[in-house]
Order: sequence, then structure tokens, then C-alpha cells
Amino acid sequence: MKKILYVWILWATGLISVAQTPAKKAVFIVVDGIPTDILHKANTPNLDRIEHEGLFLESYVGGERGGYSQTPTISSNGYATLLTGTWVNKHNVWDNGIDDPNYHYPTVFRLYKNAYPNGKTAVYSTWLDNRTKLIGEGLPATGNLKIDYAFDGLEIDTLNYPHDKHSYHIKRIDAAVALEAAKSIYKNGPDLSWVYLQFTDDESHYFGESPEFYNAIGFEDALIGLVYDAVKQREEEFGEDWLFIVTTDHGRTPLTAKSHGGQSDRERNTWLVMNKKEINDYARNNRTAAVDLLPTICDFMDISIVPSTAYELDGVSLFNPVDAFGLKSFLGENGQLSLFWTATDKKSDTTAEILVSTTNNVKIGEPDVYRKIGEVLLKDERASFPIDIPVDANFVKVVLKSPNHVLNYWVKKVNAK
Repeated sequence: MKKILYVWILWATGLISVAQTPAKKAVFIVVDGIPTDILHKANTPNLDRIEHEGLFLESYVGGERGGYSQTPTISSNGYATLLTGTWVNKHNVWDNGIDDPNYHYPTVFRLYKNAYPNGKTAVYSTWLDNRTKLIGEGLPATGNLKIDYAFDGLEIDTLNYPHDKHSYHIKRIDAAVALEAAKSIYKNGPDLSWVYLQFTDDESHYFGESPEFYNAIGFEDALIGLVYDAVKQREEEFGEDWLFIVTTDHGRTPLTAKSHGGQSDRERNTWLVMNKKEINDYARNNRTAAVDLLPTICDFMDISIVPSTAYELDGVSLFNPVDAFGLKSFLGENGQLSLFWTATDKKSDTTAEILVSTTNNVKIGEPDVYRKIGEVLLKDERASFPIDIPVDANFVKVVLKSPNHVLNYWVKKVNAK
């Protein structure tokens, strides 16, 4: 007993230490409107440094081209997709007006606060609407979600940041946002942070693919370096484990690079740079998607996701094993439900359950009822099941539930309007 008491006193006074798991924290930076091909031509020593310590991944936005999830390649759509892990048919952010977001598809900030109510979150942004509309801070629909550290809204301060024809005030605002983010992250160490930088999008709208655009990318790269240095300092001084991700929200039009919003490859093709090397086979061998950001952060930070939310996610984690991806499904006139997917291990005998629902109650905040219609061998990469659909139902939600995650796909009944 005396020995136990003596050890406890030594520990309490700091004379001995007990090994603890490093605190896990994450920050993601969205730098606006940089297509992959132009990024590769720009001078980006800080992104190169992060890539050297971690990796670079090809990614995409825009949902399924020509499908029900096709998403405009516009900024707010991109942010909402990154934040919710869903495409526009779910999060309902169709343009920069952000008129009617569907908060029943929670952002990564809500999921984090649900899992860790005492954890700290932060938003450092050149656009106020990111916090007030997309995240929905303080709204009843988001459970009055509170962001603990916020620095934004400078774009409405026309006294200190008078607006000019070429948006150079945005350049000054980006600098202020990044500087505050670096200072706050180092001082306060928020657990989950979002940094948004806009100037590259403005420059490309004015000048297209040009020296001005390349210079803007280099400018933002320097700001990214400030934030990354703060994270590295936190890791060194406090022994924390940080996930650091930089990505973009959309590409640009093929010829001039002055615009975006469509479904060309250049508008859809994006990228992701992060400071971790240990990724799964899906991420290593395939183009990832913007919807993968949320499950990746949740995976890293051990954020639990309830089934009703998990069944709606359109992305998968880049860390934990992924059993399959690319689920698609079709209803035939003969009442057969056909499914197709890609297995990550084509030799494994891993099985998955197939669940279906003919309602979309999640859209209005109510649960859907799923029923199991069968099991599949993932290595088969296809299956077909007879399915009975109520006469008044024109819609089927299909879920492939494998050991490590779930995939989902929406199917319209043949001849449904």
C-alpha cells in the first residue's frame, strides 16, 4: 500500500510520467478553385513539403456525371460536399446563395461535437457564410452548434478592407485569416479546424490561366506554410498527433480557366495533400472523392457515426480498410435489382449484406426502415435480387453493408417520374 501511494505521489508531482496516447487533432484547408494540372505547374514549396512528409492524391468533385448525384462545380457546393460527405442531392446546397441547406445531413463539426461535447472547434475563413450558413452555427436545425474559435467576416469590413476591381482586398483578408489561424492553432490547439482561402479563385476569374493565377497559388502556398508550421510546433511541444489536409473545391473550365460550374474533366478534377502516408488500398490505387474527407477525419479522430448517418455518406475513409467502392444499382422491368461494385481485394471471400429502403425519411429528419434482401461475395462484384416494391414507391435506397463500412446508391423505379 505504501509503495502504491509513493508511486501515485511521484506521478501527481510530475516526477514520473505515464505513457499516454497523443491527442488527435485535425485541420483541413480549402484553397479555392485550383485544378490539378495548374497546381502541378505552380511553385508550391510548402505543399511539396507536406506531400514529402505525407502524400498527394488525385481527387474529384461533381458527383456522378449524368447521375442523380451530379453536383455543380461551384464553391459552396464543394464546401458542403467536403463538410457533409454527401453530394448535392442530399446537402441541397446548389449555388453560392446557400438558400436551403439540408442540415439533416450533419457536417463533420456536428459529428465531432456529438462525439466529444467538450472538444474545441475552429473556423478561420475568408467567407462568413461558411460558418453561419454551411455549418449553420447557432441554428436550431443544427442543435445550436457552437464553433469555439471563429475568425471570419472580414469581407464585410469595407472600412479596413475596401473592395477593389481585382479583389486584392481578398488577398489581404486571406493573409489575415491564415495569420490568425496559425496563431490560434499554436496557442489554443483546437481539436478540429477549417481554414478557407479564396484569392486564387478571384484571380483565375479575372485572368484565367496566367502568371497572376500562378502567383496567387504561390501566395496561398506561403499562407498554408504558416498554418502547417503552427501544427508542427504543436506536435513538437505538446506531443499531439495532427492530421493536416489541404484540398480545393473545384477545378476550372478547359480553355481559359476563367470559370467553373460544369462537368468537364478539368472542372471536376481536384486534389488532396496530407501529412500522413498510411492510407488504404482504395486511396492508394484510385482517384479519391471530395466526399471522402468527412469519413477520413472521423476515422482519424475516432468519431463514431450512427447508422442512419453512415447509410447516407457518399464517401469512404482513406485510412481504415475499404472493402469495396463504386456501388451502382439498377431496377429492371422484371423486378430484379441489379448491383455492381468494385472490390478492393478480388481474392477475399469477404461477404456483405444488401439492405434496401423505399423511403427517404432522412431528408426530413426521420429514420428510414431498411430490410435485408440478401448477401453477396464482394469479389463477385455484381449481384441480382428479386425485389418487391410497394405500388406507391418510386424510389429505392440500396445499402451494401460490409465488415468495415457501408456504401449506398439511389435507384428510381422503372418509368417513375
